Formats: sequence, structure tokens, C-alpha cells
Amino acid sequence: MLEVLKNLWETSGFAQFFLDPDGWKSGIMILIAFALLYMAIKKQFEPLLLLPIAFGMLLTNLPWPGGGIFHPEWFDGEINWAALGGGYHDPATGAHIDPGLFDFLYIGVKMDIFPCLIFMAVGAMTDFGPLISRPSSFFMGAGAQFGISFAFVAACLLGFDPQGAASIGIIGGADGPTAIYLTSKLAPELLGAIAIAAYSYMALIPMIQPPVMKLLTTKKMRQVKMEQTRPVSKTEKICFPIIVTVVCVLILPSVAPLLGCLMLGNLFRESGVTDRLSDTAQNAMCNIVTIMLGTSVGATAVGVRFLKLETILIICIGLAAFIFATVGGLIIGDIMYFLSKGKINPLIGAAGVSAVPMAARVASKVGQKENPSNFLLMHAMGPNVAGVIGSAVAAGILLTLFG
Repeated sequence: MLEVLKNLWETSGFAQFFLDPDGWKSGIMILIAFALLYMAIKKQFEPLLLLPIAFGMLLTNLPWPGGGIFHPEWFDGEINWAALGGGYHDPATGAHIDPGLFDFLYIGVKMDIFPCLIFMAVGAMTDFGPLISRPSSFFMGAGAQFGISFAFVAACLLGFDPQGAASIGIIGGADGPTAIYLTSKLAPELLGAIAIAAYSYMALIPMIQPPVMKLLTTKKMRQVKMEQTRPVSKTEKICFPIIVTVVCVLILPSVAPLLGCLMLGNLFRESGVTDRLSDTAQNAMCNIVTIMLGTSVGATAVGVRFLKLETILIICIGLAAFIFATVGGLIIGDIMYFLSKGKINPLIGAAGVSAVPMAARVASKVGQKENPSNFLLMHAMGPNVAGVIGSAVAAGILLTLFG
């Protein structure tokens, strides 16, 4: 009986906390997972992604005798297909380690399948009409990419290598799938920290952006009521994703997977002949991929790797990147306000970050507080969509330079 109890104890997860010298790190990560679950459920901060990320973090940090549910070291470079196929013998201990559930799910992240499918869903859910009707929105979307440049330079100055700095920089694009896509290629060991920073700050956009908006605009600017944009024809909406794909991919081939999927999803929406595909991309596919992407990304936040000084630096740089992305978009918005002689509300420049549609909603809400009859949502969607395209192009440039 005593032998049975001894074996039961030794094979339990509780024993691992005491046997593993780094067990305290797993304990801290479990507490962080609880905090993120609270934010997702109670505060409703980006719950569709934050909840699966937090639960994936919880599962990967619970002690798993015999190897664990996820092995990040198998993915740092090329995928360790041999280990995934039949397990792995640890040369240090001689123990046989079998692959876990998240090892297989993470293949979809490592091979860029999940981020691209999420972009297809975003394309199917997004109306590009506001951007087509006011092409000047591209300038505000481009201005908001200043956060990427700032974060890249800051990360380099703080000692990160170019690949790591590029991955940290893309947090400033405020686009979770793009951050995951680029980081999985350039710096997979940083994926957990970068993904959690990106999605956490996206959820906090309603808190981060309004103070910056009020700092860089006057009350008179924020009260500007914009005129209705011109109607956009069906032909324009169909041609737009095709033209953008051809032009951007010819100039920057590395952007093809992300931008191509985004535009394909939008073509499903606008063509009028693929309603079933559009509905599937927006709902069933998006929900399934979100679950797999969120849990597998959360699983990368293993305590031994996550609890480092560089994680704190990434979180701090990410916050600064979001602020400077908002600043960049607002500065372009201010310039366009003066060039248009007060016809463009500069608040829509803050929507140039690519958090669709949250950033556009925040810009509209701030404008409506200043003038209850002001409705900026559709106007803000133009820079918002431009920001999505801009962040994908920025990721392609960084991948070309440092990949």
C-alpha cells in the first residue's frame, strides 16, 4: 500500500513543484494565467483570444510528469519532426519524452497557417468601402506604423538582436495575427511574451488611446462633424482586393501569405457569389482557428522561458509602441485637419492602428463625447482598415530585411 501511495505521489503533478528547481516559475505563471482569465471573463478584455491564451498558459505550466503538454525547444529552429513522430530521448536524463497536444497544434502557428486563416476571417468581416471612398486614409494608417519603427529602435538599443527587435517592433502595429506570424519566423522564443503583450494592449486600447487623443487635439478639432463619404460601387469593392494583392505582392513577395488571405476573405464578402464561403470564414472557421491559435500561443509562455528580464522589457516597449502608434496616426490626422481647412476630424487618425474595429470605435466614442451628434465610426474605419494593410506590409518588410 505504501509503495502504491509513493508511486502515486511521484507521478503526480504536485511532486513536480518540489522536485523541479524551477517549479516556482511555473507557479507564478499559473497565477498570471488566473489574472488573465479574470480580465477576460470579468472585465471582458478581448475575451475571444485572451481566454484561450490564458488557459493555454495554465495548461502548459501545470506540472506534467513524463515530458509535458508542450515542448518549445522543439520549435526554436526547424520543427523537430522526429520528436513529434515518435517522441524524444532526453540526453541529460535518458527519459523518453512523448509529444503533447500543443506540440501538434503549434505546428499551425509555426507554419503560419493559423495567423493567415485569421486574416482571411478579418477580410471577410471588414468593409473596405470607407477606405476606398477616402484614399487619404492610407496616410493615417501609414502614420500609425510609427509605433513599429519606435519599438524596433528601442529594442535594438536595449540589446535585442535585429530578429528579436523586429518581432518586438511589430507589436506597435496593434495586430495580433501579424505579430504571431512575424515572431514565429524571426524569434519563436519570444512568441509567448510578444503575443500576450500584443493582445493585452489591444484589449486596453479604450484606456490607452483617449488620453493621447486629448493631448494631441483641441476641443474644436474633436467636435468636427465629417461629411458623408461618397458611395462606393460594387465594382470598386470587387476590384480593390485584387489590385491591392497584385501590387503589394509584386513589390513585396514576403507579404503574400498574410495580405493574400486578407484580400481573399474580403473578395468572398464582396463578390456576391460566395456567401457560404464568406459566412464560413467569418464564423465557423474563425472560431475554430481562434481556439487553436489562442491555446497554442498561450502554451508558449512556459515559466522557465517567460520569467526573464527581456519579458518585462518587451511588455514595456509594447506599451510605448501602442502609444507612439496612436501619436503617429493623430499627427497625420492633425495635418489633414489643417489641409482640409477643418473638414477632417483628426481623431480618426488614432484609428490607424490595426485593431479592427476597436480602434475605430474608440475614436468614434471620444468624438461623440465632445459632440453628441458626431458619428465618426464609418470615417474611422478607413484609417483602421489602412492600418491592417500597413501592418501586414510592415511585417513583410521586416521579414525581408531580417528573415
